[in-house]
Amino acid sequence: MIIVMQPKAPKAQIDALLERIVKSGCKPYLTQGVERTVINVLGDLRTLEPERDWAAFPGIEQILRIQKPYKLASKEHAAQRTAIELDGVCFGDRDFVFIAGPCSVEGRTQVFEAASMLVQQGFKVMRASAFKPRTSPYEFQGLGKEGLKLLREVKKQTGLLVETEITDVRAVEWAPEYVDIVRVGSRNMHNSELLKEMGKLDLPVILKRGLSATIKEFIMAAEYILKSGNSKVIFCERGIRTYETTYRNTLDISAVIFLKHETHLPVIVDPSHAAGNRLLIPGLCRAALAAGADGLLVEAHPKPEQAFSDGAQSLGPEQLAEVRADLATLAPHFGRRLV
Repeated sequence: MIIVMQPKAPKAQIDALLERIVKSGCKPYLTQGVERTVINVLGDLRTLEPERDWAAFPGIEQILRIQKPYKLASKEHAAQRTAIELDGVCFGDRDFVFIAGPCSVEGRTQVFEAASMLVQQGFKVMRASAFKPRTSPYEFQGLGKEGLKLLREVKKQTGLLVETEITDVRAVEWAPEYVDIVRVGSRNMHNSELLKEMGKLDLPVILKRGLSATIKEFIMAAEYILKSGNSKVIFCERGIRTYETTYRNTLDISAVIFLKHETHLPVIVDPSHAAGNRLLIPGLCRAALAAGADGLLVEAHPKPEQAFSDGAQSLGPEQLAEVRADLATLAPHFGRRLV
């Protein structure tokens, strides 16, 4: 259920209503916009009649029941679209945030070469996974906590914001000490315990769509994080598994449009895992921008041919610069600023 307060309703009225909701055995989630405050009420409403019992409270403009299974991610929940700001970078507003970097942290030399490449080209956010869940247990699994330490060094020495995947609930508590943004990979989209732990962080969480997840399942995964207390969720469409085998996955560009229409959360696109081939990435980046995405998550490596993982889909320095220049030219035509 959603309660929409009147424009600029005073704090005393809002606090009185919140107290009444809690006494009724429900849990309120408050979203404050510039003009209005919206309260999402979760709990068993079957024995209550809010439209009758709460409507008389001063300051209430409207009471609405949400029929959708996702409550907190729904656009109706928020007074306005969610914008996640982080050191001059904003997900979900006018910025088109271009996150780039290697698939994984391979070592000190590699990660600092990658960081230098990004700084020289004007990037603000670097991606690099310290933990690498792989199909085969015999492949490179990442450097773990040592990788996190290297990312912290990168941040201190270059000023880049750093982003990484967290695969284990035990590693969640380490994250704020080392990185600025955490990611739930596609293999863990259905890991409800990890999602709950991510909800306890005060960091932006990039949530990747599962390999074969429906849109409903994708949004419900975000709901776990939101319900646990973290409102800084960013959807990442990274392609889904279909019958097509020409490329690694099929980028569901329609998902970007639907998620922007159905939810209030930012949406970015990972063209690298959708393509599996660097030749396809420039076109997919342009498609993401045109579809209304709020940014990109692209794999780039200073020496792709030497990458420990995903070398075939990683852009080299020259290719990365070309894609960035292309998007910088196109972004203003879509009312965006490339960051």
